[in-house]
Amino acid sequence: MVQALYTKKVMEHFKKPHNQGVIKDATIVGESGNPLCGDVMKLYIKIDKKKIKGKETEYIKDIKFETLGCAAAIATSSMITDLVKGKPIDEADNVTKANIADSLGGLPPIKLHCSVLAVEALHKALKEYKTKK
Repeated sequence: MVQALYTKKVMEHFKKPHNQGVIKDATIVGESGNPLCGDVMKLYIKIDKKKIKGKETEYIKDIKFETLGCAAAIATSSMITDLVKGKPIDEADNVTKANIADSLGGLPPIKLHCSVLAVEALHKALKEYKTKK
């Protein structure tokens, strides 16, 4: 029944999530939740600097997640880590819910809120990081 709702890509990320876990010395942590469905996502982000095109740039060196939720919540958490790991933080900050859903081959309309939670957790973390600098 669950597989009928989701694309093959969603099921792959649900069954074998990428970057699941905790970064104990994370630079910043972003959290998002939906009280209606009970999904909760936490993103642990390690930010570092490296030269990109000759310019010192802050980038996401590592990212991991902890998610309590449905298959779509776990899959979107996994996918967002794939989309932003190794990217400059300004580029990562431009990731949208549509990027996540498209990368997963789509989500059922009733589960699109999971992609919103993932983006929300990321954007909250990056906003907090930028204001602390």
